[in-house]
Amino acid sequence: MGTDMGMVVAVCRIALAIPGANSLKAKRMVLRSVLDSARARFNVAIAEVGDQDTWQRASIGFAVVSNDRGHANSMADNITRAIDGARDCFISDRALEIMSLGSELGDLVPERAVK
Repeated sequence: MGTDMGMVVAVCRIALAIPGANSLKAKRMVLRSVLDSARARFNVAIAEVGDQDTWQRASIGFAVVSNDRGHANSMADNITRAIDGARDCFISDRALEIMSLGSELGDLVPERAVK
C-alpha cells in the first residue's frame, strides 16, 4: 500500500456581487467572462447555481477532482483568487468542502449500479 488517498473532491460555492449590473443581460455578460475564464485557465467544472433572476448577485459552484487533498485545496484557492480578481464583480461569500473517497472502487457504495 502506498500513500494513495483515492479520490479527493473539492466542491466550492461562491456568492458574487455584481454591483454595476443594471439588467440580467449585464449580469450574464460578467458571469460569462468569469466562468469562461475559469474553465479555460483551470479546466474546471463551473456553473451558475443560484440567484439566476437577481441582477446584482450570482451564486456559482465548481468542483475539483484530485488524488491529493493538498492539491485539491490549492486548486480551489487558486480558482477562488482568479474569480476574485475578475473585473466588475467581487466575492461576498465562499463555502468549501473537501471530501475523500476510498482508494479502491470496491470502497465506494454506489446509489445504483451502472452497467
